[in-house]
This record gives sequence, structure tokens and C-alpha cells, in this order.
Amino acid sequence: MRGISSLEFVEHRSKNELDYAPQYRRAMGTQERKALEKQLRRSQILDAARLLLFSSGIDSVSISGIAGKAELGVGTIYFYFKNKEEIFAALQEEGLDLLYSKICKIIQNETAPEKQLAGIANAYYQFSEENKNYFDIINYFLSSPTVFFEQELKQQIDMSGHKILKIIQDTILSGIHQGIFEEDAPGRFSMMFWGTLHGLLHFKKLENTVLENENHLDLYEYSVNKLIEAIQCR
Repeated sequence: MRGISSLEFVEHRSKNELDYAPQYRRAMGTQERKALEKQLRRSQILDAARLLLFSSGIDSVSISGIAGKAELGVGTIYFYFKNKEEIFAALQEEGLDLLYSKICKIIQNETAPEKQLAGIANAYYQFSEENKNYFDIINYFLSSPTVFFEQELKQQIDMSGHKILKIIQDTILSGIHQGIFEEDAPGRFSMMFWGTLHGLLHFKKLENTVLENENHLDLYEYSVNKLIEAIQCR
């Protein structure tokens, strides 16, 4: 039986999951069961940290607070994470890794560069809807003008996001080599493309005011198509 990634528990976890489906746990080997319990315990900590982050703000969150929310001992928290910054970094990395895996599937299933870019945009939209907990965590730190992490940890998080930008840039380069795209600065365009997608997703909050007569998804897709058309050879 394969190991179970903590990503698979993101949207529907509860504090009592370690007691769930005992017949399933008995069917596993000792090592597999311990690995699963460790993953679930780690997820329990991350869930508690996320809830406290949005209810209190990062400055008010403490290891003891996370332990209380997760109903675990403080020592257990420190067994998994060195400090609260590591916990919030782990949340961001898990979210970025999940998004990266979704985008990789798009690239594998589509061969035309223009369809790959459209698919990447669609994957990000779906991620913001279906994995909102992760999207909100990423946005919390990305939107803040404050840098919360020491340089080494920030570099680690940024590199997780860089993998996604690299896929976008490689897709554009592939289109250029195939004579489909024309762009002098594919690296810059990839950053503009990703930044535009992120900004457009926030317009969803304006559906009942500024966008009262607009469908947000239609606006998003319209904008994505315009971006792709801007670099297509004429």
C-alpha cells in the first residue's frame, strides 16, 4: 500500500481522524500505520495554525495557542516543527506543491502551448475555488507588505512558487520555438501572466458591486485569452 500524502487530507480533516476507520488501520502494517498517524498529526497541527492565522493574525499566533487548538501538547508541536514560522511555511509549500501538481497534469495532457497556458490559468481558478484554504494562505503572505520569514525559509517558499513560474516560462519558450508565440522577454511575460491571474482572482470579491453585470469566470477567461493572443504570431 502506498504512503498517503497529507495533501489528500486537506479539505476534510477532523481532530478525531486518528480514531477513524480502525479496521483500515488494523489492515496496515506497523510502519505504514505509524507513517499515516504521523502525517495525520502533522495535518492536525497545520489545520489549527491556519484557523488561528485567519481568526487572530500571525502576530497573535503562538506555539502554545496552536497546541491548544489542535488539542496536542506543546512538545508534540516542537517534534514536528521548530517554530511557528516553519508551520506557516509548510502550509504555503503544501499549497504550492498541490497547485504545481495540478498544473503538471495540464502540461502532460495538452500539447499545444496556447492551450497549455489556458489550462494553467484554469487550474489556478479551480485551485482558488476547490482548495480555498490553501489559496487563502498563499494570498495572506503574498499580499502582505511584511516579510514574515527569515531569508533561508523565505527562499525555500519562493522556490516552490518559482517552479510554477518556470512551467509558464517553458511553455512560452516552447511556443516561440514552434513559431506559435512571439515574445522578446518570456521570463517577464510569465511573471506578468501569473500576476495578472492572481489579481483577477481577487476581483471575485466585487461580483455584487463593481462586477454586478459581469460574470467573474467569463471576465477571467476573457482576460486570459487576451493575454495569450497578445503573444501569438500574426
